[in-house]
Amino acid sequence: MKRDRRVLVIVLAVGLVHIVRAGAAGDPVPPTGANTLASPKSFSSIADPQKRSAAYFTELDKVLTHPRCINCHPSGDRPRQGDMRRLHQPPVFRGTDGFGQESMRCVTCHQNTNFEPGRMPGHADWHLAPPEMAWEGKTASEICAQIKDPKRNGKRSLHDLVEHIGKDSLVGWAWAPGFGRTPAPGTQKEAGALVEAWVKSGAVCP
Repeated sequence: MKRDRRVLVIVLAVGLVHIVRAGAAGDPVPPTGANTLASPKSFSSIADPQKRSAAYFTELDKVLTHPRCINCHPSGDRPRQGDMRRLHQPPVFRGTDGFGQESMRCVTCHQNTNFEPGRMPGHADWHLAPPEMAWEGKTASEICAQIKDPKRNGKRSLHDLVEHIGKDSLVGWAWAPGFGRTPAPGTQKEAGALVEAWVKSGAVCP
């Protein structure tokens, strides 16, 4: 019996050593759930600064590729809707300014706020992202390179992106989308913290 206990203690001790060494070596942080976002602090075990920076963006990609964002960053001239990213019904198109065609402007249906009785999402600035900001179907690496390029991100600097993603109220709608729509993962504040950590760490792409 005493021998069995000694063996068990040794096994547990060896296992603990492996766990500690793994953390010190900077093994990837365990992924969070689909509807949550990890904090920048949770990536501190990644020793390599570049890998840690890329990990920040990989976590942020859960927001950027969520239906709440993809529906307004489609690859074509028609928005998508719903969690299944189906084409918008009734058929509407981007128009020259992203606010719809003259015959069907976005504000015809989308008002300043969500209209819950009609299950209609809303915001005072409701519109599609510009074509150069479309990232539907792209990988995290491709989106990262695109979002860093002022020619493809609405002429924003990296520091502008921190404000845009972390504080812009239209972006914030993704976390309060109204009846029947799944909010983007985490919170806007948490997404902003990830963008800020990514920018401060060199904005490395995965």
